[in-house]
Amino acid sequence: MTEEQRDASKPQVERARILLTGLGLGALVGLLSSYLYARAAEENVDAENGMAASISTGQALAVALAVLGVVRQIAALGKPDKKRRK
Repeated sequence: MTEEQRDASKPQVERARILLTGLGLGALVGLLSSYLYARAAEENVDAENGMAASISTGQALAVALAVLGVVRQIAALGKPDKKRRK
């Protein structure tokens, strides 16, 4: 492999490393979130029918907007800071 080929593959290697790190962190956060939700749902089982209360549309929308906000913040980490350029 020539020097030029190694230099050309560096961005691809960096991108793959970032994607794999994000995959791992996302899986861990998702697993932790689902565990905590399941534990809370088990504590609040309805005595009559043995089922946990369902998630309302408002609750689902609030969580979706919060997740979207976190994704925007993570995406902004990759952009240069305008304040430091001056």
